[in-house]
Amino acid sequence: MDRDDANPAADSIGASLRHEAAHLHVSGRAIYVDDIPLPANTLHAAFGLSPVAHGRLRALDLSGVLASEGVIAVATAIDIPGHNNYGGIVADDPVFAGPLLNHAGQPMFAVAATSHRAAQIAAKRFQADIETLPAILDIRAALAADSYVIPSQTLRVGEPDRALQAAVHRLSGTMICGGQDHLYLEGQIAVAIPGEDGQLLIHCSTQHPTEVQHVVSEVLARPMQDISVQCRRMGGGFGGKESQPALLAAAAAVLSVKTGRPVKLRLDRDADMLITGKRHDFLADYEVGFDDGGRISALKVMLASRCGHSADLSGPVNDRAVCHVDNAYFLENLEILSHRCRTHTVSNTAFRGFGGPQGMLVIEQVVDDIARVLKLDPLAVRRANYYGLHTRNHTPYGMRVEDNVLDTLTDQLEASSGYRARRREIAAWNAANPVIKRGIALTPVKFGISFNATFYNQAGALLHVYKDGSVVINHGGTEMGQGLHTKILQIVAAELGLPVSAVRIAATDTAKVPNTSATAASSGTDLNGKAAQAAARTIRARLVAYLCATFGVTVDQVRFADGEVRIGERVMRFADVILQAYLARVPLSATGYYRTPKIHWDRQRFSGRPFFYFAYGASVSEVAVDTLTGETRLLRVDVLHDVGTSLNPAIDRGQIEGGYLQGYGWLTSEELWWNAAGQLKTHAPSTYKIPTARDWPAAAHIALLAQQPNREDTIHRSKAVGEPPLMLAFSALHAIRDAVAACGDTAPDLPAPATPETVLRAIERLRSEPGP
Repeated sequence: MDRDDANPAADSIGASLRHEAAHLHVSGRAIYVDDIPLPANTLHAAFGLSPVAHGRLRALDLSGVLASEGVIAVATAIDIPGHNNYGGIVADDPVFAGPLLNHAGQPMFAVAATSHRAAQIAAKRFQADIETLPAILDIRAALAADSYVIPSQTLRVGEPDRALQAAVHRLSGTMICGGQDHLYLEGQIAVAIPGEDGQLLIHCSTQHPTEVQHVVSEVLARPMQDISVQCRRMGGGFGGKESQPALLAAAAAVLSVKTGRPVKLRLDRDADMLITGKRHDFLADYEVGFDDGGRISALKVMLASRCGHSADLSGPVNDRAVCHVDNAYFLENLEILSHRCRTHTVSNTAFRGFGGPQGMLVIEQVVDDIARVLKLDPLAVRRANYYGLHTRNHTPYGMRVEDNVLDTLTDQLEASSGYRARRREIAAWNAANPVIKRGIALTPVKFGISFNATFYNQAGALLHVYKDGSVVINHGGTEMGQGLHTKILQIVAAELGLPVSAVRIAATDTAKVPNTSATAASSGTDLNGKAAQAAARTIRARLVAYLCATFGVTVDQVRFADGEVRIGERVMRFADVILQAYLARVPLSATGYYRTPKIHWDRQRFSGRPFFYFAYGASVSEVAVDTLTGETRLLRVDVLHDVGTSLNPAIDRGQIEGGYLQGYGWLTSEELWWNAAGQLKTHAPSTYKIPTARDWPAAAHIALLAQQPNREDTIHRSKAVGEPPLMLAFSALHAIRDAVAACGDTAPDLPAPATPETVLRAIERLRSEPGP
């Protein structure tokens, strides 16, 4: 346990405390946006959606919508007093589309009615005259048409062309990975409530309240001071509630201003999946040079993603993908050409890992293919290419890897999982069993922590201590089930020497903490924890100064612990100290602020230190594959993950387990499918298959790397644990590749997701191809 020297009673730090709202979650009493009691005159809204992937709207007849039962108003682009845009980086995402329609499911208008059902029915009763235009639907088509949402970017280090020419071995291939829908349990929702003198209160399920505030302000042409956004909790986010909620909030706000009434806009699951962006699907064509031991001497990659019809967050997503192509491996001679492709599909957006997983999949396939060409254990090739401690320790973008625990992790996990013995057993099994093949893989994770956009790496907090000794903390982060609020409570309680139950979290509110950053990039606790700690230390310092002056003691004689304050030989209840301080006019409210040190980034040169530190992990997965049907089963998983000094091991384990399974779903079962007309046909859980509890293996061993505190000055020397665990699922995909490879003599051609159909095709190709 990491203890603060100035506060030795920090017992809450490192404790496996339950989630702060667990009792509310399990009893159904946790209040989400849809549960908030609303005024009796509240209206309900729904979107009218484009039926085509690409077209020109020549006429839109809404008379049928207006005549529908319960309808009060409709809103189109002409009803927007400000900017018809919710794009956060590039102004290319209209709230209401027209005359150009750019994807099937794009909102053309919104209708407000007296009930949710009435609004849904009315939204379908429009008549549209649309000239259908040719649509670009996939990455290869976009590349052929030079169709991009933003300019392409190149990273080049060393001399990749010369090194390729000189390489002992050369290999080329293609990595393909699909997208992923967020499928959060709570869908997208926003409520706009008009106040006095032009003010508007927005309740929204959002990871980025300030972005919602900013977009609504721009759409309504009102200053941000007139717009307040609140979010107590979300039922999941995963990046899908970073930029996307602004659309709903803006549409609800426009209808609220038009009608003068509160408006709730809640998407059902089908509409949510049609309207909102996904994880970017990627493809990468690569050429690699390497030696007899599998060590890479040169790598050239053409990396392309399907961004959809607008930029959204595709710039930073693709930048992070480029920055993570190295994963755990030193690449001395490297060229990456990154294309950000425009297609007539929904605009893709942030998703847990934010491009990092897609970039990392490239190098993991490269390493695996090298191993299969050389007939080596893929783990041996991985370890041959690991970053070093004192040499071979600079990333392609110029950041030094100073906190490398890759060998430590791998040594421990290889031993604890029995990897080598199991690999021999699996080889013997495969030799004796022609139908069911098994596979095993150990893959590493190195993931950079911080926003690539440096200015987002800041946070604020507001702390109130009431005169009865109770405490309320408000901070700029948002809770989406990941346990951020729980950790903030632990941090504040530790600083003030209080039980966690004495501190309450308030809803995230732009009227209390301004200019918040998105709760994203795995930085929620790093940023907001430090800000909350700063606010608590300000209060504590004021109390210490008051007590020293009142009782004639020195600073080192004042201790806060167990709900009490020791002042020399005197002991007082914390509540009694607070009451005395209040009567003595000591201020009991404080703000806290934090900005991440050391980081800097030159996006044009693709160089700098974009990350404060790296989080590491490794996993071993074992699978079975039915070669007759292509079905796969996860048999066992072993994980060793680096969280620094854990603030809450229970929360961290939950994030690791959930992250692994979400990654497993992305790589094995979650397939997004558009038809030839550009219509998404997998837009409900009936056709889009996420993993369930039945997919969790019977044998699972999850451990936290011990005695490895963060070398950087993070909150109590902890490390982020939001995104990195998702990439632990790479071992499952590569275990499937390992099992499929047992059906032939060459590296398997296995795109992700490795659905039964994809696996079966890979097996058939492998069996039909001649050996090397």
